Amino acid sequence: MQTLVTPPRERQPSMVHPPTPAPRRVRVLLLGAKGFIGGQVLQALLARGFEVIAVRRRAPEGAADAQPDPHSWVQLQLQTQLHPDAWRMHLHGIDVVINCVGILRQRVGESYEDVHHRMPKALAQACAAAGVRLIHTSALGLHEGAKSRFLSSKLRGEQAIQASGADHCIVRPSLIDGIGGFGASWLRMLASWPVHFVPRGATGRIAALQAGDLGEAFAVLAHMPTLAHQREANLGGERLFAYRHYLQVLRGVEHAQPAPKALQVLLPDWVSRAGAHLCDLFRFSPFSYGHWILLQRDNMPVPNALPKLLGRAPAPVTYTRVALRDDFRLS
Repeated sequence: MQTLVTPPRERQPSMVHPPTPAPRRVRVLLLGAKGFIGGQVLQALLARGFEVIAVRRRAPEGAADAQPDPHSWVQLQLQTQLHPDAWRMHLHGIDVVINCVGILRQRVGESYEDVHHRMPKALAQACAAAGVRLIHTSALGLHEGAKSRFLSSKLRGEQAIQASGADHCIVRPSLIDGIGGFGASWLRMLASWPVHFVPRGATGRIAALQAGDLGEAFAVLAHMPTLAHQREANLGGERLFAYRHYLQVLRGVEHAQPAPKALQVLLPDWVSRAGAHLCDLFRFSPFSYGHWILLQRDNMPVPNALPKLLGRAPAPVTYTRVALRDDFRLS
C-alpha cells in the first residue's frame, strides 16, 4: 500500500509588524521663558507635549527652580548673542525657536538695539542656515519714523528677520491682559481708582486679549511643519476698546460688587508726553514714551489671526480678576 506524503507547506510570511516608534516630540528653544509672555508660552507648549529648552538670563534661584523636568533651563545672556555663529551650538537638534525676549526700558548692558534688532537678526540668520523655524514676538503699531527707540528698534528687528531667509512667523499681539504682567497689573490698579487721568490724545483703539490665548496661539504655530503660510500673525481679542473705555471695563471686573463708573479727567497732550518721559526716567510705571505714541494710533490686528489659530473665539478680557503685583499695592 502506497503511503501518501504530504508536501510541506510553504512558510507564510509573519504578519507581526515591528512596533512603530513613537513620533519624536517637537523640540523648542524658548527664549525669554521667565517673562510674562514667555511664561504663558511655556505652559501652553508643555500642555501640548512639546520638548522645551527654556532660556533665561539669570541662574535658577533655588533647587526647585532648577529641576530639569518637564523642561530644561539654560542660562544665556541673549543681548551678547549678536553674531549667527554664537547661535550655532544652541540650535543643534532644535526644530523651532520662539523668541519672547524684549525690554521695556534700556539698562546697563541691555540696549534696545541689541535686544530688539541685532540679536534677532543674528538668530534669524542662524536659523536660516540651520533650517530651524523661528517664531518672533513683536508688537502692533510699529511704523517708520516713530520717535521712540523702543518702537524703531523693534521695527528694524522685524525687517532683519524678513530679510534673513529663515522660515519665520512674526507675532504681533495687541494689549495683553493676565496674571503676572507688569502692564496688565498696572492698568488694573489704575482702573480700580475712582478717578482716571486719561491722555486726551489716547484715541487709538485696542483689541485686548488674554495672555493664555496668546500662549495657545504660539503653541499652534510651533506645531506647524512650516511657517511659509503664516509669515505674520496679528493677534487680538474680538472687542475693540478706546483706552478710556477699557479702563472702565476693567474697573467693573476688579470690583467684587458692581462699581460706579470712575470720573475721567482728560489730560492735555503735553502733560501726557511729559509724564511719559518722567516714567522713562524714574521707571516707576510701565507707561513710556513708546506707549504714548501707540495710544494715539489704532493697536488692533488686521486681520485678526487669533480665532483661526485657536479654532474658537478668543476669551474676553473681562472674565476674571487679576491679582495685583505686590509692588502695585497701595496698602
